[in-house]
Amino acid sequence: MSEGEETKTTVTGTVEEVLPNSLFRVRLPAAEEGGEGELKLAYLAGKMRLHRIRVLMGDQVEMVLDPYGGRARIVRRLT
Repeated sequence: MSEGEETKTTVTGTVEEVLPNSLFRVRLPAAEEGGEGELKLAYLAGKMRLHRIRVLMGDQVEMVLDPYGGRARIVRRLT
């Protein structure tokens, strides 16, 4: 791996709550059986804003996680 290159962690989740300013509260899948997944704050990626792709409550989305534990970036709407 060259210097400055980062590995991107992508996960899928379900939009639980729609917040102002293109922010979303997304529930990640549970790590163990029967448990609830972690809630993550996410925002829309630039291409999704540019093409005005709408994300609604209950949609499955693909996200890229911030390596430092901050907000996730929604890059694709799956359903």
